[in-house]
Amino acid sequence: MNLINVEDITKSYTDSLLFDHASFSLQEGEKVGIIGINGTGKTTLLRMLAGLEEPDEGKITIANHVVIRYLPQHPVFDPKLTCLECVLYGNVSDENRWSVESDAKAMMTRLGITDFNQPAGQLSGGERKRLALISVLLSPADVLLLDEPTNHLDNEMADWLEDYLKNRKKAIIMVTHDRYFLDSVTNRIVEIDKGSIYSYQTNYEGFLELKTQREEMELASERKRQSVLRVELEWIRRGARARSTKQKAHIQRYEELRDRKAPVQDSKIELGSISTRLGKTTVELSHICKGYGERKLIDDFSYIFLKGDRVGIIGPNGCGKSTLMKIIAGIIPPDSGEVKVGQTVNMGYYSQEISYEKPSDSEEKHGIDYSYMDPDERVIDYVKDTAEYIRTADGLISASAMLERFLFPPEKQYSPIGKLSGGEKKRLNLLRVLAGSPNFLLLDEITNDLDIATLAILEDYLDRYEGIVVAISHDRYFLDRTMKRIFAFEDDGRLRQSEGGYTDYAMRKAAEEEEKQAAEKRPSGENESKKRERGEKDSVPNGSAVASEKGKRTRGPQKLKFTYKEQRDYETIEADMAELEEKIAATDKEIEASAHDFVKLNKLMTEKEELEAALDEKMERWMYLEDLATKIAEQ
Repeated sequence: MNLINVEDITKSYTDSLLFDHASFSLQEGEKVGIIGINGTGKTTLLRMLAGLEEPDEGKITIANHVVIRYLPQHPVFDPKLTCLECVLYGNVSDENRWSVESDAKAMMTRLGITDFNQPAGQLSGGERKRLALISVLLSPADVLLLDEPTNHLDNEMADWLEDYLKNRKKAIIMVTHDRYFLDSVTNRIVEIDKGSIYSYQTNYEGFLELKTQREEMELASERKRQSVLRVELEWIRRGARARSTKQKAHIQRYEELRDRKAPVQDSKIELGSISTRLGKTTVELSHICKGYGERKLIDDFSYIFLKGDRVGIIGPNGCGKSTLMKIIAGIIPPDSGEVKVGQTVNMGYYSQEISYEKPSDSEEKHGIDYSYMDPDERVIDYVKDTAEYIRTADGLISASAMLERFLFPPEKQYSPIGKLSGGEKKRLNLLRVLAGSPNFLLLDEITNDLDIATLAILEDYLDRYEGIVVAISHDRYFLDRTMKRIFAFEDDGRLRQSEGGYTDYAMRKAAEEEEKQAAEKRPSGENESKKRERGEKDSVPNGSAVASEKGKRTRGPQKLKFTYKEQRDYETIEADMAELEEKIAATDKEIEASAHDFVKLNKLMTEKEELEAALDEKMERWMYLEDLATKIAEQ
């Protein structure tokens, strides 16, 4: 059943043409992900579908009795209403109040909102977004329109939402830049590109392949057009005159081919390495403690950042991630401990929140963290406040040239910041941070609101960046792609270090949880041979007495020996380990060669994780068997 039909719409915003006679439709049960670079009209399309804006031309038709609910990027609530009242508003009747209220409280708890009676006016922007998400999910709507639903969700919350939307039977249209989320939830990708809407009946991985095919076909058609044009132009130059109908048609064909628009190549952000030299001493954290009131966020944490470090910080909302980053940046002091910063360290701090209220003199004096944008200031002046000329790998370039590299053409550079989209403001803020040529980058939720194309280029830039990077992010793909170490704020209050990206950390944590649960379920008197089969190290104690069948005599000390399976494993396990190590080395080479191929890289990373897990298991088994062999030999 066709739920929504968009026919031949045109829409302009300020000086930009967002949609040029574009069309789109939504069928029952479809889960659509909308992608495109910032400023192309993704949010505008959702608002038109929700009935909050009208197209300049064209028609949007909604099927009879279809109910649509919309999650905006920045939801607004009556500040006097409680959290529970905000969620229930429009979702309850006398008949369903009890069940809906119960579901609402369960979802609120799941998404970190535990004070149901707290006034909405006291909530942070992230808490308001989660509250609005819960309200939308509770509604019995036929179509959900979700604008950046994963923003302000920690990793566990994003996993929960992913499962929830995968199991939801009704239609969804969402804008998100979380590539793992897109790949898992959607069954159709809609791309907004240069005023047109392109539809792909696949998830994100399939979209990458199909878009490449589409672009190759467009280029092939353009090459054919140019070839025909050369032949026609030669005919014209030979002096042909329009003396017959046939010759007139020939000339008209030439003019039609000449005037046909060539496919426009995507503009891409150009990021060159623009860091300054970093000396021997970087940043050293020594026994850092920080808390607010009775709640301790960071307890006795020490770390020395090394050149080339790539550290991702993860954890539940409100656990202290931004606090740790602000301590590193010197924005707030620790309660105890010391932060030592080397003389050559030049920090660039990308703040999660953009403020449109000018800080007071006292705030500037005391170094309070803010990222201020004057909506009336021109785009170019915002960058020039940091640097008139910016040092890059190609030498010094002007602020205007750098803005063009960041997809701000000259006509946008002299527009007020207030006319930019949310994503464009984030991109401009990132440019201002990089304009200072930092050698120590602090990125707080850099992946929120940046489009996928910009994220891919940023990831490539970080590969070549010679400084240190510390990033807070809930984007699992970004963490896997760029980070070499994870700082995880865990439920027990510990700040744990884990080597590798997010998936490496999640696999280790899952394995530990499985082992813990298995240990709790394991019977205390379990058969010893079964324990040894699992590779456990405890053995039958020497001198234990075993009753005979008649119970009249006991045996002497029982000797250790290999079981049949242990003997077989002991003979082959070293060869098995060597084979796994060779496969891991070969996979590493393939990963290096596939750094820009998202689909292949994702598969290779999964293969490597499986190989490493298998090798870890073999190593543990080998250590156990070696220990047992030594004990057998010593008997």
